[in-house]
Amino acid sequence: MQISRSVLSGTKIAAVLAAGALALTACGGSSTPAATNESGIALINAGKLTVCSDVPYEPFEFQKDGKIVGFDMDIAAEIAKDVKAELNVVDSSFEAIETGTALTGCDVSISSISITDVRKNVMDFSTPYLDDDLTLVATSASGITNLDGAKGKKVGVQQATTGAQYAKDKGIDAQQFEDTGLLVQALKAGTIEAAVGNQSVLGYAIKDDSNLKRVEDYATGEKLGIAIKKGNTAMTDAVNATLKRITDDGTLKKFETTWFGEATK
Repeated sequence: MQISRSVLSGTKIAAVLAAGALALTACGGSSTPAATNESGIALINAGKLTVCSDVPYEPFEFQKDGKIVGFDMDIAAEIAKDVKAELNVVDSSFEAIETGTALTGCDVSISSISITDVRKNVMDFSTPYLDDDLTLVATSASGITNLDGAKGKKVGVQQATTGAQYAKDKGIDAQQFEDTGLLVQALKAGTIEAAVGNQSVLGYAIKDDSNLKRVEDYATGEKLGIAIKKGNTAMTDAVNATLKRITDDGTLKKFETTWFGEATK
């Protein structure tokens, strides 16, 4: 989501938050599952579903009132409930997530991750849970109306994302940011004139700002999935079972409406 992630500026350090059902914890586990819980699923930390996520990435995962909330976090809570485990969220860099290295210390990664063939080489994916194409957003003062018009302008992307790769492929020399929060801050502050990223996250970020507009969308066919360590079929089956349940009973659609509004697909 796939949505700086520029040159990796360093590993994010997990901060411990007392967040009720959602606790942000340091990773602390080994790469070998320690125990099998009552649901029969092997977990890295006994009794806990350890989830890697890159925070903040509104509206998928971000801090609010001392809790980690968002669309992805609602899904993570449903998976934890189904595997009968406590949910623990580890704040990880997206670079670690998209290369699969985060899964040495987490059971799954849930962080608006686009499913790509390159990523499939190093991790397994759940069934897709959201379609999310790319968009170009720009300041009204920039005069940018399409991607060609953005060339030579100050354009930002989030490091290691499909948006960053798309901009590069289209000849855009973009400034890279470690996370989307910093990218959006730069856009609103006027230090960049435009940004390329996923429609969901950028659309959400600019929806109440009259100085920013969505100027062009790109049908890239992107789909988001939950990343799981390669070969961990038991976890993949469990995650897919939850996704099927919340799709069939309407829970997933309710989450989409909560975080993206009625018009989202």
